[in-house]
Amino acid sequence: MLRFYFGPMDCGKSTLALQMNYNHGRQGRRGLVLTKHDRSGGPKVTSRIGLDSEAIEVVDDLDLVDLVRRHGPVDYVICDEACFYTVEQIEQLADLADHHGVDVYAFGLASDFRSQMFPAAQRLFELADEISRLQVEVLCWCGRPGLLNARVVGDRMVRTGEQVVIGDTDAALIRYRVLCRRHHRAGDLGEG
Repeated sequence: MLRFYFGPMDCGKSTLALQMNYNHGRQGRRGLVLTKHDRSGGPKVTSRIGLDSEAIEVVDDLDLVDLVRRHGPVDYVICDEACFYTVEQIEQLADLADHHGVDVYAFGLASDFRSQMFPAAQRLFELADEISRLQVEVLCWCGRPGLLNARVVGDRMVRTGEQVVIGDTDAALIRYRVLCRRHHRAGDLGEG
């Protein structure tokens, strides 16, 4: 099966990915942990609450079916930050589930800082056997449910720029903030 777990920043996607890997491994299942553009800057899955694990970095030309064959036998694949994979790689994840008997667990954002769907996330919505919005409620500054990620440069929300820019690191000039739909549309960060 191909499963997609999505939600905004801070809702626990990477934490759940690490927990699933741990639980499957404890039962003797063999798996691979993949990531792309983790905030650590390296081949790791990291969570904001401090959990982490080594991972295989997914680059655009990596064939995921071939990767699994080379590491086989593989029972499951954990795919963190799957929203940043290519659409072709999402097709490969479906092939792993359909033709190779691999359970695929994909985790990622649905939309970018402009509230537009990532192409890989859109394809996951189209192909996944199961889709789950994560239940850990993230709140906007106003107390409403936080649904969208805002990109903040300096003290201003921006709506232009590259779709993928990693922020929220010690060296980053860019940070992200979770907002409710109303405040995302208004560009209101509640900071003044």
